[in-house]
Amino acid sequence: MTGTVTLTHTAALARLGYALSDETRTRVLLALREAPAFPSDLADALEVSRQSMSNHLACLRGCGLVEGIRDGRNTWYRLADPHLAPALDDLLRLMLVVDPGCCAGEECSCA
Repeated sequence: MTGTVTLTHTAALARLGYALSDETRTRVLLALREAPAFPSDLADALEVSRQSMSNHLACLRGCGLVEGIRDGRNTWYRLADPHLAPALDDLLRLMLVVDPGCCAGEECSCA
């Protein structure tokens, strides 16, 4: 089977969680919620290398969260679903009281 595969709700949320587990990927998603952007502009704005940005965008693309749009020889990126920006806005409003010792190291006591 070629093309994209529609994931179950659980699998889709797991991919979103994986994407958000990395600070740079989270910052990319938050930047793209404001406006589409070219990878070089994102790399400069987030102060990461262009290679690192390329890797993060490939991950986000694979998770189905962003899409690349060809523009001549260049590609710009945007959020893949219009519902994602409001969902990220809702997550930003979420207030959590966390245990500072939880999930701080290699082992997570939450599991």
